[in-house]
Amino acid sequence: MQQTLAVDGEKIACGVLLPVGEAAGRTAVLLHGAGTADRSVHGDLARLLAERGCRVVTLDFSGHGASSGRLQKLSLARRLRQARSVIDELAPETDQLLLVGASMSGQTVADLLGHYGSRVAALGLLAPAVYPRRAWDLAFDAGFTEVIRTPDAWRDSAALEIYAAFTGRAVLAVPAEDHVIPPAVNQALVQALARRADFTHLVFPDATHHLGRYFRSHPRECAQVADLLVGA
Repeated sequence: MQQTLAVDGEKIACGVLLPVGEAAGRTAVLLHGAGTADRSVHGDLARLLAERGCRVVTLDFSGHGASSGRLQKLSLARRLRQARSVIDELAPETDQLLLVGASMSGQTVADLLGHYGSRVAALGLLAPAVYPRRAWDLAFDAGFTEVIRTPDAWRDSAALEIYAAFTGRAVLAVPAEDHVIPPAVNQALVQALARRADFTHLVFPDATHHLGRYFRSHPRECAQVADLLVGA
């Protein structure tokens, strides 16, 4: 089911996959990364989560896919506003949330977790990034790139504190070698998530940063992530 919502001054393209069989009272929200990514990139994982009883919500952030807007005018703050609005509109209020974020959406998942708190039952982080607090409000063409390229600036990310306090299921899936995310970021995320969460760390030796593409040709690994997210 595809639709468009008026959100944050934009027209946000989004979709819902209904659960196969009996609904389990869970909504999985899949968030794509930056660049040319859109909600189609994690279609395989979305289908598998629906088969496991989840309602699945996807969206194109502004400037991506079928949504309006310019990518250069997007920011981490706007990503949070857009994702929150779509979740509040399309996810039943009584559903638990399974938040899945790739690359840049590693930060957006943390921001959503900070908002929805105990309603979040599980996290799926796919080659995730995190960003410093001072980058959060900056549009991508208004100083964002300069801030995040400052050496070790990511260590000031609020995401690390939020993840360290999480007590639900958490899956961190990464390639053995990531050409985008520094190894120190992955190490910090492992340390944060291992503190209190029911944590699984998956490393795929032959994957690249773009795990959505990898899952298309590796259905077993994609199913493994889906099973872990739903607690199968």
